[in-house]
Amino acid sequence: MNYLVTGAAGFIGFHVTQRLLSAGHQVVGLDNLNDYYDVNLKRARLNQITSPDFTFIEGDLADREAIASLFAQHRFQRVIHLGAQAGVRYSIDNPHAYADANLIGHLNILEGCRHHKIEHLLYASSSSVYGLNRKMPFSTDDSVDHPVSLYAATKKANELMSHTYSHLYGIPTTGLRFFTVYGPWGRPDMALFKFTRAIIAGESIDVYNNGEMRRDFTYIDDITESIFRLQDVIPQKDSSWTVEDGSPATSSAPYRVYNIGNSQPVTLMAYIEALENALGMKAQKNMLPMQPGDVLETSADTQALFDVIGFKPQTGVEEGISRFVSWYRDFYKV
Repeated sequence: MNYLVTGAAGFIGFHVTQRLLSAGHQVVGLDNLNDYYDVNLKRARLNQITSPDFTFIEGDLADREAIASLFAQHRFQRVIHLGAQAGVRYSIDNPHAYADANLIGHLNILEGCRHHKIEHLLYASSSSVYGLNRKMPFSTDDSVDHPVSLYAATKKANELMSHTYSHLYGIPTTGLRFFTVYGPWGRPDMALFKFTRAIIAGESIDVYNNGEMRRDFTYIDDITESIFRLQDVIPQKDSSWTVEDGSPATSSAPYRVYNIGNSQPVTLMAYIEALENALGMKAQKNMLPMQPGDVLETSADTQALFDVIGFKPQTGVEEGISRFVSWYRDFYKV
């Protein structure tokens, strides 16, 4: 099949692209290579993709004409939309970047899918949509009406926009609520990457809320496998569904939303301890209060995911962090 993967130079997009190519598909990868974090890392990821079935295009999701031309030229069958402006804290000071990439960009992708009869659109949402929810684990049956960052609000908006297009135009859409993804080739703005770099350099690490947070850390290979399986699970219309009795993760339209998380949340301090063990070094900890936009705990109910693909993330943090540290030492020669 012929796929469009947006954010192909990004952490998840890179891994998903590799997985699709290994299965014999053709992939056009789109990325704007912005400098939110080290562009050299993004280019290094792209350099790992050597398949003749891969075409990379540098372009911006917010460029309406360019996205329309991309769809018209390549006649994609399926789209995996992972490109976005990432980061919770960055959204507090740079809100317009999120409006451009996550709202206008998502709309441009939906329009491309609408006009070119895409058979399935999968797109990145986030566990951050659960916001002020306190009931654990987070279920896709729960309300997600109280986000605590603009980033989270844009991801909630993406789900609403996708439902509208599924309802109006019959486009099958699947939202992917990722829970704290980590692993080799990860993002430098994420805790694991920052902690590893600082510990090796003998610098202190910032530990927010005195480490009293719990996260559902999810290893990248489990994320990739879930997406790969879900792309064959194309949502169907359900005329029996009603707002009153149905789950908000489903619809009468061909629309679905799934949690993709490890379902085994660990404390931030336990996560740091696993990293210390993998590095064979102790961290100097700078204990700080809670940051704006953060939540105390995340935990994913993934039963719905397992029901449709027979798989759910399961890699433990000790194994996942060990693999990340091996990659980090090799990539940065430290």
